[in-house]
Amino acid sequence: MTSSVPRTLLADGSSMDMLGYGVYKVPPEETQELCTTAFAAGYRLVDTAALYGNEAGVGAAVRSYLASGERDDLFVTSKVWNDAHGFDATLRAFDATMERIGLDRLDLYLIHWPVPSQDLYVESWRALNQLKAEGRVRSVGVSNFQQDHLQRLLDETGVVPVLNQVELHPYLQQRELRAFHDQHGIVTQAWSPLGRGKVLDDPVVVDLAARLGRTPAQVILRWHLQHGILTIPKSSSPERISSNLDIFDFELDIPQLDALDSLDRDQRSGSHPDRVG
Repeated sequence: MTSSVPRTLLADGSSMDMLGYGVYKVPPEETQELCTTAFAAGYRLVDTAALYGNEAGVGAAVRSYLASGERDDLFVTSKVWNDAHGFDATLRAFDATMERIGLDRLDLYLIHWPVPSQDLYVESWRALNQLKAEGRVRSVGVSNFQQDHLQRLLDETGVVPVLNQVELHPYLQQRELRAFHDQHGIVTQAWSPLGRGKVLDDPVVVDLAARLGRTPAQVILRWHLQHGILTIPKSSSPERISSNLDIFDFELDIPQLDALDSLDRDQRSGSHPDRVG
């Protein structure tokens, strides 16, 4: 069964759900069960990475789903870690990821961080594009790239990522980066869409949630989608996994969106891309 989640079109002609299930810090031994729970709730997009150590659990859940579902119903994302930058190293890392996941094709493969201190992300990007040309991955993109990193990919390869996955939430709205994305046809996807829980207790969010009869998380996730920002909330609670998906029967009006827009304070919950390496 296909997803009821709205989809967005990528620049390469593929499409993906606007809301998916992220498995960052999900213990490997719990990943298969939680992904299966997410699939049962209606998620069809799952986001993992080599760093997370749980690609095998994601793969097991996907293969279990495929016993009665179609491969094209699911969208699986993974990422190459910082210790595998460079053309050949990235190709080897992809092989290892696919062995762990146990699929013939990945839907989206990302460079996890640019790691400018290594100065190898352009070569990794060339490797990702080779994998796409070979049909081993449907779409290729990046994660945590700043505008200068993206511009360099464009200048040196002529190929723009279809997606950039970055930390983004009401406290860190990344407006200049999003404008660059829009200019170049790059989809914005948010990790840590709830600011690692920090935004949930904001009085503006709490008040809006109470007035709408929604959870603070639902209000924030709805804010993302109405701004055209894809997102991949993580939860280990079956109730919250289901609740996070239950955001398609209400809308925030302009004053409510403006109230959330006013919370921007350039406040990160994770690392700055220039300091990861």
